[in-house]
Amino acid sequence: MIFVTVGTQDVPFDRLLLAVEKQIKKGNITEEVIAQTGVSKFTSDVMKIQNYFTKDEYSKIIKKSRIVITHGGVGTIIDSVNAGKVVIACPRLAKYKEHTNDHQLQIIKEFSNMGYIIPLKDPSKLNNALKEAEIFKPKKYKSNTENMVKLIEDFIDNN
Repeated sequence: MIFVTVGTQDVPFDRLLLAVEKQIKKGNITEEVIAQTGVSKFTSDVMKIQNYFTKDEYSKIIKKSRIVITHGGVGTIIDSVNAGKVVIACPRLAKYKEHTNDHQLQIIKEFSNMGYIIPLKDPSKLNNALKEAEIFKPKKYKSNTENMVKLIEDFIDNN
């Protein structure tokens, strides 16, 4: 199963949803696809769509999925990588009015450089990312929270 999630922003991310639908219709995706579409009015006869899931439902769907296709949200990326899933992440972009700025480009670049995810800068290239997903072995996620807390504590103690 593939889980597609576009986050909870107050604007749609239909570019990604349309790209997934296109790959299903072309026969490049043959398994079940569940999509969390947020505020979008997007409809599809080839995907199971729900605007929002509860946190518990969301976690269960991630655990059941083989691949997670997502926007560049840190929370979704970390949740999916922590669950050992192959993640394809596509940034929401300001030029399409999908976000207020392009910070998701940097988020995706960093997670990709660390070996956690497959970046997808252009949704029209989704088929290439899906092919890569078949052989991609994501690096196990290691949180840096402990190091950050120690740095802050040391800074406070020494100043």
